[in-house]
Amino acid sequence: MDGLYTDESLLQILMITGVLGGGAAWLAGRAIARTWRPYRQVIIYVALLGAAVRFAHFALFEATLLSLPSYLSDTLFLLAAGSLSWRITRVNQMVIQYYWLYERSGWLAWRERVPGVRDGGGSEAKPT
Repeated sequence: MDGLYTDESLLQILMITGVLGGGAAWLAGRAIARTWRPYRQVIIYVALLGAAVRFAHFALFEATLLSLPSYLSDTLFLLAAGSLSWRITRVNQMVIQYYWLYERSGWLAWRERVPGVRDGGGSEAKPT
């Protein structure tokens, strides 16, 4: 086993891990969230995707296939992309599907809606 990306150039790493792998991880995270599946499935899919990215490095650029540091580095990047995608999609789902219960609290969070207060800062008419 060699060190971290010893046989590859920066451009190869950016193209395979960054663009292809990162894009696939982003789409996987979004698909998992859109079907209301739990976050743990993102971890499983990204672990498999990390092996596929490592194979792409090996097949296209004759890099070391069984390099644990490179696999872990690829997989951690893919996990970050997939997790971010999953969370953003889940926040959008919660504030759109349950608009009467939740409101957006930033890109990565939602909070319970306060009764009687509108999003625009005005107040709703109180029932009598």
